[in-house]
Amino acid sequence: MIEVDSRGRRCPLPIIDLARRMPAVGIGEVVRVLADDPAAANDIPAWCRMKGQEYVGSPAEGAYDVRRLS
Repeated sequence: MIEVDSRGRRCPLPIIDLARRMPAVGIGEVVRVLADDPAAANDIPAWCRMKGQEYVGSPAEGAYDVRRLS
């Protein structure tokens, strides 16, 4: 699993970090974004809907899993 550590970074930086990492992620792979910005809980699922990626869920506080679909 690929991790993107965005702890200590505020909106919109966790989304920007995720978007920059996605081209290096294989189709079907999961990226875990670590973010302590409260906005990430809404921003990451919204970004997935807009970009056609799968928001897998939040396995722990401050961790958000995204599966690359395309």
